[in-house]
Amino acid sequence: VGTGAQALAAGFVIDGTAAKQLLIRAVGPGLVPIGVGGTLADPQFSIIPLGKSFTVVSNDNWDSSAATSAAFTQAGAFALPAGSKDAALIVRLPPGGYTVTVSGVGNTTGTALVEIYDLDP
Repeated sequence: VGTGAQALAAGFVIDGTAAKQLLIRAVGPGLVPIGVGGTLADPQFSIIPLGKSFTVVSNDNWDSSAATSAAFTQAGAFALPAGSKDAALIVRLPPGGYTVTVSGVGNTTGTALVEIYDLDP
């Protein structure tokens, strides 16, 4: 993950006619225990609808709640330490295309992983 135009961008599409509940994560510090070095110390992300210039939701530092932790388990995602600076959010979005843009707080750089999980059965 770099700064400005070098931010990490991942696109995804929600197909069909119904909104989907998603778990979206930008993991930096949470990668250290699995042996990844040079991680982004404090990732943040924003979600932008395709063809639009506004952010529908953003996150910096996951909330460490039991509900969000349960969503990690439901999705099959690895756990994140409570209080870590990893970003994670549960959000319901309508059908359409989206971009998740990951950057470092304070224009920091490093290795990060962006994940998008469908939480609907």
